[in-house]
Amino acid sequence: MNEQPTHEVATLLEALPYIREFHGKTIVIKYGGAAMTDPVLREEFARDVVLLKYVGMNPIVVHGGGPGITEYMQRLGMEVEFVEGLRVTDAATVEVAKMVLVGKVNKDIVLRLNHAGQPAVGLSGDDGLLFRVGKQLAAGERDIGFVGHIEHVDVDVLNHIAADYIPVIASVGADESGQSYNVNADEAAGAVAEALQAFKAVFLTDVPAWLRDPNDEESRIGQATAAEVRAGLDSVTGGMRPKLAACAHAVENGVTAAHIIDGREPHSLLLELFTDAGIGTKVFP
Repeated sequence: MNEQPTHEVATLLEALPYIREFHGKTIVIKYGGAAMTDPVLREEFARDVVLLKYVGMNPIVVHGGGPGITEYMQRLGMEVEFVEGLRVTDAATVEVAKMVLVGKVNKDIVLRLNHAGQPAVGLSGDDGLLFRVGKQLAAGERDIGFVGHIEHVDVDVLNHIAADYIPVIASVGADESGQSYNVNADEAAGAVAEALQAFKAVFLTDVPAWLRDPNDEESRIGQATAAEVRAGLDSVTGGMRPKLAACAHAVENGVTAAHIIDGREPHSLLLELFTDAGIGTKVFP
């Protein structure tokens, strides 16, 4: 008797060739947005990342924690300001960022991954001199304080840890003099992916994908080349701009493909990687 496979079995069969293709490959995941703040999505994200490890991939998580930093700054009566999606960061702000990202958010993610079934290790750019950071200026050479751009990633540190554990990296680092900087997590994820020559870089966000019309969630751009992203950057504002810039830079520098996906969608990471249609925007060279 020939019966059509059930929906669940069909989904597994659809995923099989992708699992085979991605086996042994490095997947860098920028974790943020609703997936980091919603309790249910937090647990599902942890299980999804653990699944990637179980089926033979090497997931590396890079995270920010913007809402948490903003919350603590407001509690302390500190001014919150952004320029081109980057937080204006004075000396007090960078200390709050380190406290929140390294001391709280990073350890929360590590604990959830451990609980989901795979040992994880928390890192920041300071650990093992993972990141060497320089000062970043906004457009028009505006000084936005201790906001850094990554000049070097020490892949030896990551390769040693990723062999047995899931690395979880907080997006802070220091320059050669030891001055700490807040680093945009999208840029950090892109830099890690480039340094490792990762197979995939995946950016979770709070919109369905890169949209032709930011006010129309049905206007998803399913695929784009790095050149098309570069051509469209001038019309992009807010937090999507650094994500797209990181995607373009990553695939121009050796990453096979970069993806922007909706972290509000349960299991969006698996849906993007393991289904034919995907759910976000794929950027390729």
